[in-house]
Amino acid sequence: MSKIKIMTDSTCDLPAHYFQEYDLGVVPINIQFGNETFQEGISIDQTTFYKKVDELGIIPQTSQPSPAQFIEAYRAAAQQGYDTIISLHVTGKLSGTFNSALLASRELEGEIRVVPYDSLAGSGALGFMCVDAARMARAGKSVEEIVATLDRKRSQVRLSLTLATLRYAQMSGRISHLQGFIASLLNVKPIIVLHDGTLIPGARVRSRQAALDQLVELSKQAAGNRPIRLAVIHGEARAEAGALLARLQRELNCVEAFVDDIAISLAVHFGPGVVGAVVYPAD
Repeated sequence: MSKIKIMTDSTCDLPAHYFQEYDLGVVPINIQFGNETFQEGISIDQTTFYKKVDELGIIPQTSQPSPAQFIEAYRAAAQQGYDTIISLHVTGKLSGTFNSALLASRELEGEIRVVPYDSLAGSGALGFMCVDAARMARAGKSVEEIVATLDRKRSQVRLSLTLATLRYAQMSGRISHLQGFIASLLNVKPIIVLHDGTLIPGARVRSRQAALDQLVELSKQAAGNRPIRLAVIHGEARAEAGALLARLQRELNCVEAFVDDIAISLAVHFGPGVVGAVVYPAD
């Protein structure tokens, strides 16, 4: 039986104990402040990121890991005794990360089996996919069975979020297709939803509370009465995120739930104060 390692990139939002419990490998996204390049989660953390943005007055750029970074990570996993890697990544429609993983997997053909997988998502949705894949691998499922289950669930994932500041989104080249929507908002709070791997406008509301209420409604519509896994992600908005999680847990059939800080590589585009909800099928 294959020994399967689950790997991902640093857009994957999960509390630390999940990474430890399931031995999830992470290849970091690159964060670039001018001529300085940092590796997310290794040479820059959340606090330093927000501090540098305030001090420098600039929004950094992000870039996907190179194929060489993936090759190094895959070979390290092979040295740990894994013969198969399922490498799950942020949506290929908004990032070149999945393509880097794909190029690396081709380079290693005959050396180690690598199966790159486009989550068509990111953040907590990608996190739940990684946990799902790791649990199935531990249960003895084959790569083909794991991928088939992820394919089925991928189309059912729902991610919606609201922004507290439009500054980051306006300066971000990665979500440029939202520029017209964002520019027309002024004092309106935007709701953005993930659809088929792309972020699209969801709604426009007049207040922060109305925006959070809208996240609840969108999550309820997505979940229905079925059992779900729930994640609330945020950027420097822990109290609001905790309150949203508690409210959603009362109203939804949650079998697993967590609150987590949004990855720096995503905060670059959404800014501090972003709050989002992820609904992921439990069955």
